Amino acid sequence: MSPSASDSVIAPTQRIEFDDPHANMQEAEVTRVRTLRGAWRWALVVATAVTILLCINQQFSLRFFLGYTQLNTEYFYLLIALMLPFTFLIFPGAESSPLDRIPWYDILLFVVTFACAILLMRSVRKAAEAGWEFGGAPTPVIVAGVIMWAVLMEALRRTGGWSLLLSVLPFTVYPLFADATWLGPFRGTQSTLEQATSYHVLSGESLLGIPIQAFADTVIGFLVFGTALMMTGAGKFFINIAFALCGTFRGGAAKVCIFASGLLGMMSGSIISNVLTAGTMTIPVMKKSGFRASYAAAIEACASTGAVLAPPVMGATAFVIAQFLNVSYADVALAAIIPAALYYIGLFMQVDSYAARHGLKGIPRSELPKVWDTIKEGWYYIFVIALLIVMLLYFKRESHAPFYATALLLVLNQIFSKDTRWTPATISKFLEVNGRTFVELVGILAGCGLLIGAFSMTGVVSSLANDLLRIAGDNALLLLVMCAFTSLVLGLGLTTTACYIFLAILVAPALEKLGLNRMAVHMFIFYWGMLSSITPPVAIASFAAAGIAGSPAMKTGWESMWVGSIIYFIPFFFVLNPALVLQGPSPYLEGLGLMALAGFGTLFICGGIQGYQAFVGDLRGAGALEWPLRVLLVIGGFVIATPGGGIMPLAQWQVTSLGLAILIPTVLTALVLVRRQTLAPSQLRAP
Repeated sequence: MSPSASDSVIAPTQRIEFDDPHANMQEAEVTRVRTLRGAWRWALVVATAVTILLCINQQFSLRFFLGYTQLNTEYFYLLIALMLPFTFLIFPGAESSPLDRIPWYDILLFVVTFACAILLMRSVRKAAEAGWEFGGAPTPVIVAGVIMWAVLMEALRRTGGWSLLLSVLPFTVYPLFADATWLGPFRGTQSTLEQATSYHVLSGESLLGIPIQAFADTVIGFLVFGTALMMTGAGKFFINIAFALCGTFRGGAAKVCIFASGLLGMMSGSIISNVLTAGTMTIPVMKKSGFRASYAAAIEACASTGAVLAPPVMGATAFVIAQFLNVSYADVALAAIIPAALYYIGLFMQVDSYAARHGLKGIPRSELPKVWDTIKEGWYYIFVIALLIVMLLYFKRESHAPFYATALLLVLNQIFSKDTRWTPATISKFLEVNGRTFVELVGILAGCGLLIGAFSMTGVVSSLANDLLRIAGDNALLLLVMCAFTSLVLGLGLTTTACYIFLAILVAPALEKLGLNRMAVHMFIFYWGMLSSITPPVAIASFAAAGIAGSPAMKTGWESMWVGSIIYFIPFFFVLNPALVLQGPSPYLEGLGLMALAGFGTLFICGGIQGYQAFVGDLRGAGALEWPLRVLLVIGGFVIATPGGGIMPLAQWQVTSLGLAILIPTVLTALVLVRRQTLAPSQLRAP
């Protein structure tokens, strides 16, 4: 690496502290957290270590408890007892709450939550034997259940914000008055307080339902792997690889941003940590290269948002999808490959067109790291990731894969890396970082579990699906548009996981009844909920990037929507033809063909959006026809990218022919006008 490279490009990377690779601002309003110190910090470290050991014991059947076989429900409650109480210590209850000390009422909530969780844990075995989840539980269990219900809602407010609480709380109490006539399509079977409480806290369908099951079975392992990866220097490695490979291209700094954020996102699964890790490096370089601050922040926000969609390590929602569909996580990761590829292809094309229109050049090679030097420093990350992918996709061992990959990573790191070798202090920091992430996720997932329990209790989901089908007139496209709009609106106030759970319960059954592929339906819902990260007024990824870039937050949010506008089209492509999520009779061959068509169409969509069409030039050269041509390019590109057949009234060849009929005259007209404008000055100078 040359001296200039180390001074101008790599130096900022050295200053990045991968302190909390899963830091996750679930809401714009949740920004204040306490850093635990002294005995409380060590309590969190110990609780996290026990949580990880319990997970390993459960997944590998190691029988830590001699002479005692732990039920899954007991295991879930033990994790809740270890993690949920810390919600009240880490997340202050109000803006006025002190950050430098823990108030007595938060300590009281800690103790009460722990006590109730332990009492319920000791009761679930008897509850399973006696059927207490449907009523008849002893009074102490009911009292503990009501208290647990209340503290879960407070934990949800502290971790997810008021909007999440106000979205979930009415549905958790809804079974108490579900028979009211004014509920209309939501009218269902009513329960007493005792029955609702028993079902919420003792059954496997509510508090101990799909979200907590996903957390306990797979999420813990992947979070541990992601944290270990970042704390062994993987962030620096991936960013340097991105600079080495993409830095010299047109608009190179932005392409580095997309590539680096994609690589980091594949490993972290966290949008905000992606922004804070890659963005501190890429945004200043983009600004230096000529990108305005808000646009640079928007590119980083869009690139980082793909973190929850990019395999092999996706966000927590992907594990919940696997639980909902009762499939392996590997199946979900496979289904996400083509949508993730289309996502990043679209961003690359957007950035390339923008850079070409504005004459933005790449970074000089002398200022960039060398590929071979970078690989020599971090070659072992490649083997670790390869092991993870093989175990996920070939051996189908998603619960074991992250632990094996983490073990290999730590062994190789201790042997081959001098700078990032772990010490006892590193291990305690590693446990603390994971603990904070576990606490936040348990607070959100456990609270959202009550949402599932409420609809399961009332039996309203099937009738609601029929009502939606009646409103849409059995028109799949109309129902998809309704679902997309609902998902986007819900996503503005909820986390991606909470939004997905809402719609997986309420809308997915209706789409499935129309014959749409289940995996495609759930990926469609997931995708649209994810877009809230770049869509104002929440736009948490955009706001985090704006803080780094020093640009106005809301302006950056609108810029993010413009930069990522192609992303709003892609979910419709793969739900129209499930081959794009590798489902169907010949998914791989058909999926690759449709991906090529979608990529080809995206080329013209991006050209129309940005005003520079590849192989044509700057569309400002078309004069007064610039905007009509840009609109036609977007329409034609969208038609080309749209899969035919299935619920579409046209076959694939008809859709493609229609798209070409729009694009060919549009491109030829643009080519003639742009070339004439380019040639005019030279003709004027000719003798």
